[in-house]
Amino acid sequence: MGLFRRRKKAGTTSLDRAADRADLDHLENFVRTRRGVEAYIEPRTTVTETTVMLIADDGEWTRRRIDGPDGARRFAHRMGIPVYDVRLMGYPQRMRDFNERRKRRPDLY
Repeated sequence: MGLFRRRKKAGTTSLDRAADRADLDHLENFVRTRRGVEAYIEPRTTVTETTVMLIADDGEWTRRRIDGPDGARRFAHRMGIPVYDVRLMGYPQRMRDFNERRKRRPDLY
């Protein structure tokens, strides 16, 4: 056995931690304090669990872990916001525009 080999427990699928209450609190606060927020479900990978990206109408965004795609849909329904699968829809142009503005003027963000 290699000195640095990681052993995965049976049933684990990523090296990331699961979503917790702090993640949900952050997402809820983002929805309450921004206009026009939409949710984009990002699939689980070998490195991270399922995440949800929230994108406001001005392109500002945040990303946090969530308890799977169904958990993301329940969250969006509870918050009254649209939810999309990023693999089907992609990210909206307003998010890319926001990122570009932030690169040009980091002092504003």
